[in-house]
Amino acid sequence: MDAIDLLERHHRELEDKFSGLKKASSVEPDQFATAADLLAIHITIEEQHFYPAVRARRTEDILLESLEEHLSLKRVLADLLAIDTKDEKFGPKLHVLAEQLEHHHKEEEEHLFPKVKKLLDDGARAELGEAMQARMSELRQGEPRKLVLGQTRAAAPLP
Repeated sequence: MDAIDLLERHHRELEDKFSGLKKASSVEPDQFATAADLLAIHITIEEQHFYPAVRARRTEDILLESLEEHLSLKRVLADLLAIDTKDEKFGPKLHVLAEQLEHHHKEEEEHLFPKVKKLLDDGARAELGEAMQARMSELRQGEPRKLVLGQTRAAAPLP
């Protein structure tokens, strides 16, 4: 699968998941854990596979901004993981996370992905997509949401 198609599909899945949680009258811990795992997986595959593969002079500024946005998402996600879903702060924090997520996806899709389509041919994007899918499968075996807890001090480096 093409890496950009994979990420765009994942963007929609994340947006649907967090939008549903945001609109819910109450959120069960397991519902949030599933969404948090999905977000952690997405951030991980972008930072470990996609961003390094597409780093080029024409994308570096966008990638650095994206890593800062990831840091912000990780911080809010870590806050949410530390509180009960019934806590009065949970709903507002979840709302902020969902809005930041939508903004991040829009930035990538409008600014980064068109450049990547010029940088990588179909075959390279397909190969990258396969590597990303393999990593996603590995991450699903655990509790990837817990990975972000140790990643909130600074943005991930751009390899």
